[in-house]
Amino acid sequence: MHVIARMNVGGPAAIVVELLEHLPDQALLTGEVQHGEADHLALRSPQTPFTRVPGLGRSPRPGDDLRALAFLTRELRRRRPDVVHTHTAKAGTLGRLAARAARVPGVVHTFHGHLLHGYFSPTVTRAVVTTERVLARTTDRIVAVGDRVRDDLLGAGIGRAAQYIVIPPGISVGTSPSRADAKAALGLDGPVVATVGRLIPIKRPDRLLAVARLLPEVTFLVAGEGPLLQQSRADAPANVRFLGWRGDVETVHAAADVALLTSDNEGMPVSLVEAAMCGTPAVSTDVGSAREVVTGEVVGTDPAELAAALRRVLAQDLGPQARATAEQRFGVQGMVDAHRALYAEVASRR
Repeated sequence: MHVIARMNVGGPAAIVVELLEHLPDQALLTGEVQHGEADHLALRSPQTPFTRVPGLGRSPRPGDDLRALAFLTRELRRRRPDVVHTHTAKAGTLGRLAARAARVPGVVHTFHGHLLHGYFSPTVTRAVVTTERVLARTTDRIVAVGDRVRDDLLGAGIGRAAQYIVIPPGISVGTSPSRADAKAALGLDGPVVATVGRLIPIKRPDRLLAVARLLPEVTFLVAGEGPLLQQSRADAPANVRFLGWRGDVETVHAAADVALLTSDNEGMPVSLVEAAMCGTPAVSTDVGSAREVVTGEVVGTDPAELAAALRRVLAQDLGPQARATAEQRFGVQGMVDAHRALYAEVASRR
């Protein structure tokens, strides 16, 4: 049984859908997406049925959280899964508490990223770390999507090294058109840089716009929405185009000569994996496990530094290398096989 707070478009939802589609005897419990977010289940609905959990959204609310916890506990007692696999912070908390209350034999949690910096005040961050340390004691195995994500969590005292297993995300994208065809489909000409993701503070769309101002000869595509969409539109220079959420993300990636990530914090940046699968190299801030996926450059957070890196990568032909690296490291079958073995190992302990 997978438990995730919401299936908004992004890395965690993409991974869960791949597991649901490729492994038997699985089910999904999830909350509703927030206003302004695209629902991954609407864009790519798996054959496996899923159940909506009342109150299991993103924002913590005591009343909703208690309602979600009670619902999860009842469902797990009724369905009696062998293993519960939780994803994301809120579902990781409520799902693991419910799993133990329902006496589920095996509990697995995936850190698709972490909340150790960039999200909260120091006081709240300390509370998050304390909670995760306690929850780790109730978890049989902890999955990290990259080596640096694991190392950051261990450095914060969350879990023991023996509990961890690193399983990179396995990503599949639709058949991507050629770069020329993709640019023609979007009405583009000349050099193109693309960013795919939610427009929220941690992703730093303001930094992206600052980079775009330094490269007026480059068209910047922004595929995604979020609470900062309207402000970003108002502040954007003329060379930035906002595409909204798209089901054909492979067209956006294929149209780009370089993918750009400007975040302050990430886990394993799945959007860059998707871009690489389409033969698009990347420039990224040095966050999370970006260095484990980027063919291109990983640099600091200064817009001038990012712009200079984009110029250098635009001048090279790194697409074939990006695609080959992504196919080797981030294939779906490898991720599926690793999870199959993990679930068998956890179930065999009981």
